[in-house]
Amino acid sequence: MSNNLYIATMEPESHKIALVLGVMETLSRRIRNIGFFRPIIKSGDKPDNDIQLILSRYNHELSYEDTYGYTHEEARNMIAGGQYNELLKNIVSKYKELESQCPFVLCEGTDFTGVSSAFEFDFNADVANNLGAPILAVVNGFGKSPAAVVDGVRVARESYGGHGCTLAATAVNRVTADQVDSIVEQLGGLQREGEPLYVLPEEPTLAKPTVGEIARALNATVLQGESNELNREVRDFKVAAMNLPNFLDYVVDGALVITPGDRADVILGSLATVFSETYPNIAGLLLTGGLTPEPQVLRLIEGAKRSPTPIISVDTDTYTTAMNVSAVPAVITPDNERKIAAALGLFESRVDLEEFGNRITGIRSVRVTPIMFEYQLIERAKSNCQHIVLPEGAEDRILRATEVLLRRKVCDLTLLGDRKEIQQKTAALGLNLEGAKVVNPAHSEWLADFAKTYYELRKHKGISEEMAADAMTDVSYFGTMMVHKGIADGMVSGSVHTTAHTIRPSFEIIKTKPGCSIVSSVFFMCLADRVLVYGDCAVNPHPDAEQLADIAISSAETATMFGIEPRIAMLSYSTGESGKGEAVESVRQATAIARERRPDLKLEGPIQYDAAVDASVARTKLPESEVAGQATVFIFPDLNTGNNTYKAVQRSANAVAVGPVLQGLNKPVNDLSRGCTVTDIVNTVAITAIQAQETK
Repeated sequence: MSNNLYIATMEPESHKIALVLGVMETLSRRIRNIGFFRPIIKSGDKPDNDIQLILSRYNHELSYEDTYGYTHEEARNMIAGGQYNELLKNIVSKYKELESQCPFVLCEGTDFTGVSSAFEFDFNADVANNLGAPILAVVNGFGKSPAAVVDGVRVARESYGGHGCTLAATAVNRVTADQVDSIVEQLGGLQREGEPLYVLPEEPTLAKPTVGEIARALNATVLQGESNELNREVRDFKVAAMNLPNFLDYVVDGALVITPGDRADVILGSLATVFSETYPNIAGLLLTGGLTPEPQVLRLIEGAKRSPTPIISVDTDTYTTAMNVSAVPAVITPDNERKIAAALGLFESRVDLEEFGNRITGIRSVRVTPIMFEYQLIERAKSNCQHIVLPEGAEDRILRATEVLLRRKVCDLTLLGDRKEIQQKTAALGLNLEGAKVVNPAHSEWLADFAKTYYELRKHKGISEEMAADAMTDVSYFGTMMVHKGIADGMVSGSVHTTAHTIRPSFEIIKTKPGCSIVSSVFFMCLADRVLVYGDCAVNPHPDAEQLADIAISSAETATMFGIEPRIAMLSYSTGESGKGEAVESVRQATAIARERRPDLKLEGPIQYDAAVDASVARTKLPESEVAGQATVFIFPDLNTGNNTYKAVQRSANAVAVGPVLQGLNKPVNDLSRGCTVTDIVNTVAITAIQAQETK
């Protein structure tokens, strides 16, 4: 059984970082604290991008210095001095230090940008052998015929085999999309039992640099543009030397316009394309010559708040700048969620993850880390595609999350809102939301039917038909009715609406499950090595004993739904029979009610938090308990206690809090925090999709 893997290629421009990301994502669901190591990185003042990407996403605890052996310059000097074996020994020594901290280490080979390709191939093979690491060989299929790709795979296998390397798998990357099937067919004769062979098509998003990447490569000054705007991909670049009317004929979608900084006509004309429905949207402006626009032009730009077009500036002349731009390679930076999602979606669509994971390592961690948990959410949601409606369709974070969800094929999505506004925002943000449906409640063909249904449901409360029709133009009510009618399987909202606005329609339309008296919520608290369930921390201020019992049972069912064995702690300021008082008595009654309703559940209460989580305290206070010291589900006596506790744990323990996840409804509706991130939205949508699967 191996505890490492070496990803290596035989030539430059293979984009092996996409494979590195895919492998890390696959292994992170099985193994905690995966190490990452590069034997040689580029020289220079800037940190290695691939190391930063992997550490920021998968292992914050490792130091940057622990993850590489030498820089190119250092390695070159040692080789020139006849110290090649010493170089290998020192790399192995550095690797072993990292290996002692991690149960598995993923290694990424060199980039083939230093000395000769033949030398780098030999070097990677030698390093892999000395580390005892099997190799995932990456073959670059870009611009090659099927016959050339087949030859490349054969050469890779023979070359690594000739060096005594163990091949774990072979991946052909960047294949022209229309040649994938032909190449797969021709590679059939090279299939080996137990040695997977994968073919991944070219992903245009990964092949193009972003405005930000170009800015960093050219040491440009950013005059305008936040990080999201700088992550726009540059599909082409155009040098503006003509007068504006003539130049506009050459503008294409996603182009970086390169022009001297004193060309006010080109600058303003290019920016105006953002507001035009007849011209493509440019990726950004690159001003040359160290020239900045006149103060009046700058003031006009600064006042155009609706224009998110990034503007960067360099000191070099226009010709030199254009040459420099053409030489900037595409990379996947830690802050570019679009490219990360594209790389993961590509890998997951072409690789049998279970087979691959079993091939690489046979071990599986019994603990659940945040990465494992989030990975499992995505995989569970993808396994049975559901349809989720997002009422806040024009909100930037919702749009960005939608792109991630679509790229990873997590679920089908409907955005509510004005189609033109959503299209304009999507274009301005540089997103691709192909596949998402857009519905405007005010003009929907369902509006009359929804209003009639709502009137029938609520006429006993005194609402009129006019009031019902007016309510259905509200996105929260409209989205909830889509779920009620079965048009959508679940709804996620709350990024700009209050919790009450999000969930009140569900109380009125979807209603609670039979046998459940209350709608409640839980947070999944993802700690370093486990996931706990906290309820209720978001909905019910003062639940009585009956309601508290319902919350406990619902939380246990939610935990089970997401692969967490429920061991339920009914929390109080007292443990066992020691405490007296109204508050502790309510918890004691709730515990008795829950046990009567669900005698199969492992449940303890009242119990203090320390006795619920600490085995040594549990041995003293409740030595015979099945729950004490090993609780996984924590039921708080009131909202004040629960909300403060989850926030304290989130901030103090650096935990990831996923939720709130609503429970007790007939169909899933979930609320977002108004401070939610794109990742929070993606996770909540995945959870909602899984709840919809279970409901069905």
